[in-house]
Amino acid sequence: MTAHSKRKPEPDHSESATGLNPGDQATPGTPGTGENVCAKCRGTGRVGNGSCEQCGGSGRVIEGIGGG
Repeated sequence: MTAHSKRKPEPDHSESATGLNPGDQATPGTPGTGENVCAKCRGTGRVGNGSCEQCGGSGRVIEGIGGG
């Protein structure tokens, strides 16, 4: 790469870039996972006067499902 060539930006692996919220265990559609009600906001999407940080205000999280 020359000094004048542009470098590609590094990929953003933050939660907002992947579509994940802090309470999600996997991306939607991942085999062995399912949607569940957020335990922190109990599905309302709100905690106090603001959006729930755990589910991103959706009231739902993606979790692994049990199996044997």
